[in-house]
Amino acid sequence: MKKILCLLFLAVSLSAVCQRRITPVTTGATMTQSRNEVKNDSIDRSSLVEMHDVDGRVVLVDTVTGKEFVDSVAIKKKKEVSYPLFHSASVSVDIWNPLMRLFGQKYGLVGFAAQVNLKNRFIPTFEFGLGNANYNPDDNNYTFHSGISPYFKLGLDYNFLYKSNPDYLAFAGLRYGFSPFKYQIQDVTTGSDYWGEKDPVDFPKQSYTAGWIEISFGIRAKIWDNISLGWTFKYHNKIHGSDKEMGKPWYIPGYGTTGSKIGASFSIYYTLPWGNYKKHSATKQDNTPSDINAGTEIVPKDNAAQPTTVSPSDNGNQNEQ
Repeated sequence: MKKILCLLFLAVSLSAVCQRRITPVTTGATMTQSRNEVKNDSIDRSSLVEMHDVDGRVVLVDTVTGKEFVDSVAIKKKKEVSYPLFHSASVSVDIWNPLMRLFGQKYGLVGFAAQVNLKNRFIPTFEFGLGNANYNPDDNNYTFHSGISPYFKLGLDYNFLYKSNPDYLAFAGLRYGFSPFKYQIQDVTTGSDYWGEKDPVDFPKQSYTAGWIEISFGIRAKIWDNISLGWTFKYHNKIHGSDKEMGKPWYIPGYGTTGSKIGASFSIYYTLPWGNYKKHSATKQDNTPSDINAGTEIVPKDNAAQPTTVSPSDNGNQNEQ
C-alpha cells in the first residue's frame, strides 16, 4: 500500500513540474523578429551606400540588391527662406523708347533707374531720364516741339516672390513722377480753305511742370551672371499741371503722350556685386548627411511606414559575420 501511495505522489509531482508555465523574456530583437521574418526585410548594412534623391532626401541604396531605403533621420525640414535687410542693389536702363524711335516714334529718349532690394521683398526705386518730342499730326495743321528735358520718379516696388529665388521677380509698384520742361506749338495754320489763304502762326514757348501718379506691374528674370531683363506695364494719371491758354502739351517727358494713360518699358538690369546677393541667390535646403552606422533609422522607400532600426552593435556584429 505504501508503494502505491508513493507512486501516485511521484506521478502527481512530475505532472505539476511538466505543466509549469514559463514567462518569455521580451527584448528589442524579439519584438521585431516576427515582423522582419514575415516581411523578409532583413538588411545587410555593410552594402548600403548613401545618396540623395531629386527631393534632396538621403537615400540608402543596397549595392547588392539595388533596393533603396529612405534615411528618415537625415531628412531635415526646409529652413524658412529669410533674406537680409540689405539684400542687393541694382541699376537699369530703359531701352523701350530708343527702340521705338527706330520704328518711327516721335517722342521719348532714355531712362535710368537705381534700386535697393530690402529682404527680397521691398524695393525702393529712383528713376530719372530725358525726353523730347517733335510731332506733326496727319492733317499737318501744327507742330509740337519739346526740347530735351529731364524727368524724375520716386517710388517703391513690392516683390510677390519674396520667398523664392531672388533671380526672378514679379512685382507691383507705385511712383510719383514729375517733369519741368518747355514746349512750343509751331506752324499753326489759320485762315480759310475756301479762299485758299492760310497763315502759319508760332506760339511762344511755354514753361510747364507736370506731376503724376503711376501704378506699375512687371516681371524680371536673370539671364546671365548679374544681368537681368524685365518688362513693366504702367498706368499713370496726371495730378497737377494746368493747361496753358495757348495750347496744352501733347507730350510730357517720363509720362508719354497726354492722350494716353497706358505705358510700358523694357529694361536691362545690372545687379551690383555687393551685400549678400551671391550668398542668397538661391533657396537652400539643409540636408546634412548622417552616419548610417550611428543609430540611423532606415525606411524602405516602397514602404516608408514600416521602419527598421540599425544600431551600432547590430552593424558591428553583422560585419563580423
